Amino acid sequence: MLKIWLIRHGMTEGNRYQRYIGVTDEPLCEDGRELLEKFTYPKPQAVFVSPLKRCLETAAILFGDPKVRIIDQLAECDFGEFENKNYQELDGNEHYQSWIDSGGLLPFPGGESREEFKRRNVTGFQKAVNGCLRNGISLAALVVHGGTIMAVLSSLTGGEYFDFQVKNGEGYETVLEWIQGSWKITSLTKI
Repeated sequence: MLKIWLIRHGMTEGNRYQRYIGVTDEPLCEDGRELLEKFTYPKPQAVFVSPLKRCLETAAILFGDPKVRIIDQLAECDFGEFENKNYQELDGNEHYQSWIDSGGLLPFPGGESREEFKRRNVTGFQKAVNGCLRNGISLAALVVHGGTIMAVLSSLTGGEYFDFQVKNGEGYETVLEWIQGSWKITSLTKI
């Protein structure tokens, strides 16, 4: 049995203004740091993170100064022309309206498609699982992005992508067990 926490990074200025923040490498804002200090998570045996500042800073606040393991494939989606903009700034943009009308299924213009993003994130998640197995780790944390959590959990559970949205600093505890030749989530709890 392997227990993995999927935790969304703390709030950034872009999050505060509901911007699409994917590849933009912005740090946490002061309010985001203060909010994270109110969370209490037990110390995991390993911490895996996206390479972006907001995840690295979140891991340091939540877990002290652990030796984090960076996995590039856990980075947030590339939102292309929507990057660093919010819905108000995109109002009237025909590409944005088409994306909304598709239920978020169309690829981001100049960015990633949801399927590419999900494949990349699941590959990153599998790297973390393999790292745990190689090192005898039974409890790990992944400090990642909201989109990463949605991508991984919808892929592994067969659930709907947007059903796994979480607020900054929150996430899910997953319990994985080896069943019939592959890892299966046998328990999923919001934390």
